Amino acid sequence: MSKSICQVSVAPVRKEPSDTSEMVTQLLFGELSEIIDVKQQWVKVKIIFDGYEGWVDFKQIYILSEIEFANFSQESSYVSEPFSLLVLNNQPFPVTIGAELRGFIKGNIFELAPDKHFLIDEVLLKGKQKKEQILDLAFRYINTPYLWGGKTTYGIDCSGLVQMVYKLAGYKLPRDANQQALEGQVLSFIEEAEPGDLAFFENEEGKIVHVGFILPDQKILHAHGKVRIDSLDYTGIFNYDLNKYTHQLRFMRRIF
Repeated sequence: MSKSICQVSVAPVRKEPSDTSEMVTQLLFGELSEIIDVKQQWVKVKIIFDGYEGWVDFKQIYILSEIEFANFSQESSYVSEPFSLLVLNNQPFPVTIGAELRGFIKGNIFELAPDKHFLIDEVLLKGKQKKEQILDLAFRYINTPYLWGGKTTYGIDCSGLVQMVYKLAGYKLPRDANQQALEGQVLSFIEEAEPGDLAFFENEEGKIVHVGFILPDQKILHAHGKVRIDSLDYTGIFNYDLNKYTHQLRFMRRIF
């Protein structure tokens, strides 16, 4: 099957091949995917990083040759600032934290396609980071508005936040909270948790529907309305703005 790379800052991945269909996730600049179906101007892709599937506009991806894919599938570098500018043909090209840069040909110049050479002038993330870096990366999303299916500082959901932060740190997690809840080691007590561990929350039916980063002093950083900090205890998340508990704690997990 053909492979592709996202050639825009962020591309919505939709449930059905229509601009009006629900966005289920996003492709960020430089992210690789496998093409599994085509319907007119819509392409169904399977994201290589997490296996997530959905439909994208054909104009927002670039089809890779086998040689290009072999080159691009090597370890990538990540943009580490909330908002950054690449330079494409002397024009600004905005990207967000988590954009993947591949195919460097000379210094800070990389090639996405034969006629598309980009320039970036900032420090990039690459390889596994120390656990202390987890919260530093997570705080780069603070006050980002909540967006169902979002993965960027323009808008993000709870599991997208967790997946992106761990991805930047060099670790692979699934896309959705109920999938992430199967990863790592279960913790029995809040007092056991280290900063950067994850807390998971359930609905009335016992389904995992929310996730966030445990902070020191029984606080949590999570995406709820926006990426924010709230209190965490054995009941769940207490939101001081609303003066009530908003999420019921199920368990906590340590990824590494």
